[in-house]
Amino acid sequence: QVQPVESGGGLVQAGGSLNLSCVVAGNTFSAYAMGWFRQAPGKEREFVAGISYIGAGTSYADSVKGRFTISRDNGENTVFLEMTSLKPDDTAVYYCYAARDYRRLREGSDEDGYWGQGTQVTVSS
Repeated sequence: QVQPVESGGGLVQAGGSLNLSCVVAGNTFSAYAMGWFRQAPGKEREFVAGISYIGAGTSYADSVKGRFTISRDNGENTVFLEMTSLKPDDTAVYYCYAARDYRRLREGSDEDGYWGQGTQVTVSS
């Protein structure tokens, strides 16, 4: 069973930075494309950023492009999300997602991947 585990959430002021991490146990980490999604209160879960199996490809939601950076360390089974210039609109529970198919990562399908439990990010104005 693949189980992503997120860490690094917290409270930060607008304009600040925060780094999230997600560790996936086991020896199959490089077989999964990895992504970050978020869900704000009263809203649907949305794609934030994604990275391919060895990190050659990345993609971002328009709302975070230029402010967030996704990266991965396959030796440590970890994917990171560096968030800068944070805004109150970035407040949400952030979820790590391990996807079997990078081409379908943005869909965030329950059938095609595995979800972490989420970590809260709160940006105060």
